[in-house]
Amino acid sequence: MTSHNQSLFDASQKIIPGGVNSPVRAFRSVGGTPLFFQKGSGATVWDADGKRYTDYVGSWGPMIVGHCHPDVVRAVQDAAANGLGFGAPTAAELEIAELLCRLLPSLEMVRMVSSGTEATMTAIRLARGFTGRSRIVKFEGCYHGHSDGLLVKAGSGALTFGQPSSSGVPAEIAALTTVLTYNDAAGLERAFAEMGSEIAAVIVEPVAGNMNLVLPKPEFLAALRKQCTEHGAVLILDEVMTGFRVSMQGAQGYYGIKPDLVTLGKVMGGGLPAAAFGGRRDIMECLAPLGAVYQAGTLSGNPVAVAAGLTTLKLVQAEGFYERLSQRTRQLTEGLTASAKKHGVAFCAQSVGGMFGLYFAVQPPTSYAEVMACDARAFNKFFHAMLDAGVYFAPSAFEAGFVSAAHTEADIAATIAAADAIFSVWK
Repeated sequence: MTSHNQSLFDASQKIIPGGVNSPVRAFRSVGGTPLFFQKGSGATVWDADGKRYTDYVGSWGPMIVGHCHPDVVRAVQDAAANGLGFGAPTAAELEIAELLCRLLPSLEMVRMVSSGTEATMTAIRLARGFTGRSRIVKFEGCYHGHSDGLLVKAGSGALTFGQPSSSGVPAEIAALTTVLTYNDAAGLERAFAEMGSEIAAVIVEPVAGNMNLVLPKPEFLAALRKQCTEHGAVLILDEVMTGFRVSMQGAQGYYGIKPDLVTLGKVMGGGLPAAAFGGRRDIMECLAPLGAVYQAGTLSGNPVAVAAGLTTLKLVQAEGFYERLSQRTRQLTEGLTASAKKHGVAFCAQSVGGMFGLYFAVQPPTSYAEVMACDARAFNKFFHAMLDAGVYFAPSAFEAGFVSAAHTEADIAATIAAADAIFSVWK
């Protein structure tokens, strides 16, 4: 009997390229049929066949308070009852802008958009307009959305399919992007010594989450700030993933680094399409209608998305929220690592805030090259075994995972027990 997941996938492939609307969802790197979900509640999701899973993807990060949190659902319903959109300002846009600036000290001004790709694309354009320079610097394995200049040795789905660059990106555009090694402070310093006067901006994931989870070295973060300051380049922290996920003040607060511009998304949208970029006032005032750098979006600041984001951001401000979230995530990673070690499996895991990484390697990677040296085949085997056990991890060895406030100690313990059973017969 054909499963509903398979039937839906078969039908989807006839009219949607690859049968999915975002490549990593296709399961091609892990094999098998992608899951079509029909319902989520708390830390649990159900697929089209009615099978239940403990969810560690969380819509790729936004579901920090869990699926269908009643406060978020109520806020969305109330906003929708007043209108789905106006293409004009609302008081809620001002409220979320003020909240973002209060929570992140680096934000002096902020503008709403609808996706992380929009946020990073515009931040790059803004940095170029502000500096009058053209070159940008990014890091191998870091993914910043699918705009042309940033799809050069990118992460996320581009790594999943073994194509860290994209067809359709003109060579002339790619030539304006310099790609360096993540966590290599010396390489960054050499690049600035050679071309510092050409560099408009450096964009970086302060915690890399699109080539699996890679934590930054302190000297790397310090070099980023120092080199950008000395050479007049704009430092852009891509906190689409880490913003309000690793701490209340994102990675910038967690690690104590002050950017010039920040891009945000995921958590700040509460599961709906909302994102933002912001930073120094003198840079942000280069945006139209104040300045000559143009940006616009019909659905920017959509009232329903803003309602979901505002409510989520209020929930995560509860006392002890991030301490509890971090503890749950460490419980997961430490438990999985201990189980693998007990059974002699080359596996490790680590976390920061509510993000985690799983690696079939002796120790956590610190760069793209080390990520690529991990055993992806072993991950694929583990992924499917855990899926059979009712645990949904990201369907790629190159993606971070996420724990939500809805995950209980019992959820974590059950996940570790499932992994222990798999590791006990690992070959």
